[in-house]
Amino acid sequence: MIRPARFAANPETAASNAFQRSQTSASPDVLVRAQREFDGLVAALRASGVEVVVVDDTLEPEKPDAVFPNNWITFHPGGTAVLYPLLAPSRRREVRLEVLEELERRGVFTKRRTIDLRRRDETEGFLEGTGSLVLDRVARVAYACLSPRTSREMLARFERELGYEVVAFQAFDARGVPIYHTNVLMSVGSAVAVVCLDAIREPAERSAVEGRLEASGHEVVPLTLAQIDEFAGNLLELRSRTGAALFVLSARARRALRADQVAALEGRGRLVSAELDTLEMHGGGSARCMIAEVF
Repeated sequence: MIRPARFAANPETAASNAFQRSQTSASPDVLVRAQREFDGLVAALRASGVEVVVVDDTLEPEKPDAVFPNNWITFHPGGTAVLYPLLAPSRRREVRLEVLEELERRGVFTKRRTIDLRRRDETEGFLEGTGSLVLDRVARVAYACLSPRTSREMLARFERELGYEVVAFQAFDARGVPIYHTNVLMSVGSAVAVVCLDAIREPAERSAVEGRLEASGHEVVPLTLAQIDEFAGNLLELRSRTGAALFVLSARARRALRADQVAALEGRGRLVSAELDTLEMHGGGSARCMIAEVF
């Protein structure tokens, strides 16, 4: 997790992110509140037995979205790290190879291979890590909502390089606006998947997503369009040091879930939440976006 140093609403990303409710950070205490929320989530995770490696963002160059590292890097078993091409030029400054060195120094990751998907023909488009990709790491299926940030060409590259089966689709929010990242409408854990199937308008694509989740043995917990507006789809399953399953989400997302949905998740693990209102409003991302899982 990257502790923000210059967090603010990024006008450059607002055009493709309808979840970013604020395009300007007029209040001078936005950074202070964002750092407080970041620290609160880190504390909640550590209190739940999760090992959290915090790396401070640098003041220069300015990186308003650095708190969301899952978009530029993913880690995979066997020492593989993957770097991704980001749509917004300001976000490309977030890629810091010294973060990999820090993880190795702390003994939590040993890099044996780096796949740099940024090395591509510009016409291939973009792919933004586990914002664009919701990974079923057991069945090796990558679910992906197509958008300006997620192209078919880059999905094909990922499929070839990582050996995943890609299930691609288009999705729209309640206002008919294309959804910018897959991880705001679905999350796939080891045994349960939460997903807003109503966001996938094409019946064949909706059936393909639901059918693939069921084929891999997942209990499907459907979300509503109103719930994904509250970031209820932006959650992540983690494991504590003892191996217990945890579902991490924001307090806002937790409040949006119905009792039966909470029961379905709590039947598989424990919910861990923290207030992230500032980060959600100005950054357009939530708890899942703040975490790059290290394998």
